[in-house]
Amino acid sequence: MGIVFSLIVVIFLVAVSLVGVKLANLQFLFGVVVPYAAIIIFIVGFVRKVVDWGRSPVPFSIPTTCGQQKSLPWIKHSKLDNPSSTGGVIGRMLLEVFAFRSLFRNIKSEINGVRVTHGSTKWLWLAGLAFHVSFFVVLIRHLRFFMEPVPFFINIIDALDGFMQVGVPHLLITGVLLVAAVAYLFLRRAFIPQVRYISLPADYFPLFLIMGIGITGIIMRYFTKVDIIKVKELTMGLASLNVTVPDGIGAIFFIHLFLISALLIYFPFSKLMHMGGVFLSPTRNLANNSRVVRHVNPWDHPVKVHTYDEYEDEFREKMKSAGIPVEKE
Repeated sequence: MGIVFSLIVVIFLVAVSLVGVKLANLQFLFGVVVPYAAIIIFIVGFVRKVVDWGRSPVPFSIPTTCGQQKSLPWIKHSKLDNPSSTGGVIGRMLLEVFAFRSLFRNIKSEINGVRVTHGSTKWLWLAGLAFHVSFFVVLIRHLRFFMEPVPFFINIIDALDGFMQVGVPHLLITGVLLVAAVAYLFLRRAFIPQVRYISLPADYFPLFLIMGIGITGIIMRYFTKVDIIKVKELTMGLASLNVTVPDGIGAIFFIHLFLISALLIYFPFSKLMHMGGVFLSPTRNLANNSRVVRHVNPWDHPVKVHTYDEYEDEFREKMKSAGIPVEKE
């Protein structure tokens, strides 16, 4: 049900932008107003969420660990899996952000008869890594539409991305890899019963949305051509706040831009916020040094307690009459 609902929503977004541009001539709305609104909502929502997380107190040391904690000198310490210092935390975070180390170490468990077996999930790690790297490279490549002259490093990335020189225009590997990785992540959710059972519309919708962005981008580049000069005129106007909407860009571009805007609007309110949350998660960014440093809960305010001496003073005679031994006669 979640798959159908999410797919219908994305199709609806495509239809809205297509009808708005083709029939209602709302190019200014879909090319200027919606992108600006999406950027504002994204920035404000992202900052607000990060600030809320940053202001949340962390009263206890709760890092997630899977290795030996630092203890006696003759016991080998897992410095990355169970860091006890700031340097270890930084190393762990770098491997987590750039290599998805915890996902690489993940395993799947299955029951075969009466035995529990463990298997590899490296395909999930590979697809997740390919998706994030491809998305980042595609984002960097698209900066050429907002800058003039184009910085040299963007031209280098573009050349490396299309080094195979297949077709005209030449094939950009990350564009195809992005769609393939998203398709794998979707098929995994749709066809593995255990994963499908715990999946919600919020898990399928961003996959369909990103898939739509990638497919429309591929269509524009290799099949239905758009006027790149006019597209850059529009994007440069958006970047310089001097907006003009040239005629004849093509509806497919506005569909592509509208789906990107929808992703930006949806981003701060979704699970995609793990992009910022990974740096603020106490299960990741804390050192496991509870054997060295005492962590005091700031919420433990002083309270009046009833000590045993006070309890015995209050009930001594009743305790003695009931035969209960007392410390003071």
